[in-house]
Amino acid sequence: MTLSQIKTAALRLGLTLVIAACGGAIFQVIGLPAAWLSGAMVFVAVATLAGAPTLLPNRLRDALFIVIGISMGAGVRPDVVERVGEWPISMALLVLVVVCVTLVGYVVLHFGAKWSRETAYFGAIPGALSYVIALATDRGADLPRIASSQSLRLFVLVAILPFAVVSSSGAVGGNGSAPYVSSPLETLLGVPLCLAASWLAVRLRVPGGWMTGAFFMSAGLNASGALTLVLPHYVVVPSFVMMGAMIGCRFATMTFRQFVSVLGASLAAFSAAFLTSIAGALLASSLVDIPFGQALLAYAPGGLEVMTLLAFMLDLDPAFVAAHQIARFTGMVLLLPFVTGLVLGRQQP
Repeated sequence: MTLSQIKTAALRLGLTLVIAACGGAIFQVIGLPAAWLSGAMVFVAVATLAGAPTLLPNRLRDALFIVIGISMGAGVRPDVVERVGEWPISMALLVLVVVCVTLVGYVVLHFGAKWSRETAYFGAIPGALSYVIALATDRGADLPRIASSQSLRLFVLVAILPFAVVSSSGAVGGNGSAPYVSSPLETLLGVPLCLAASWLAVRLRVPGGWMTGAFFMSAGLNASGALTLVLPHYVVVPSFVMMGAMIGCRFATMTFRQFVSVLGASLAAFSAAFLTSIAGALLASSLVDIPFGQALLAYAPGGLEVMTLLAFMLDLDPAFVAAHQIARFTGMVLLLPFVTGLVLGRQQP
């Protein structure tokens, strides 16, 4: 990059972070749940659609994921191992929920909004946007519609899920803060281990590797009692703000006209999919005896990193949510090529 390009990128990043910080602060003052994340996301998304040159570089995003992964690991208590026995039942239900979520979304987009079979199918798949786009490209589907539908779904999820969880539990969680902060020695020992775990996870192509590697290393350290790894509030809050900014920046690939054109169909498909997730979460909550909000975040058709982060911010079990979201993502990556061939037929040479 030239010096001029670097200056332009720095100005765009600065503008984005200022907008995000203002949005998070306003939502925090109002007292909304997951305020720093959702407020930053809403303000940056609106600014982006209005034409503001927002930007969050990929390298900063990856570093952000590591910090957030370490932070979320602090939410895993030492008794987490005792709850692992609950997961097989909820994992089995997860398979059913993913199939039903995709089916209802496809019905709405294809038969209701009259999208083509290929575009409706890929637009209805819950999450894994980059992988879905790769498959859709080979099939000649409408990529702008698919990307818009997927981005809008994540936006709405982050905007409404905190309210759904809080209304079901009756209180706002810890919002990602912790009364204890690691000692310098604990930080010096724990952070390098988390960095190594993130690097290894990326090398092994683990879903969301930068975040999940750090998260599971931090979670393991905290759950085992080997050491307590808790980052200070002044590190955690900016991470939430930047995560919200990252989601808001996803609308940079979409014009306002495109946004309006897919809004109705995408919201209808999202509503059907979200209601299906709620039904699955209610069933899992009653069968496994876990909080409804926790099950809803585990089954929500959104991104792995964001759903796990919301669990941490709302004082739920991030390990449970992360395990289910990773299982969903991994299963989709492994099975989607075969399922796509069955649903849409073999690709023409």
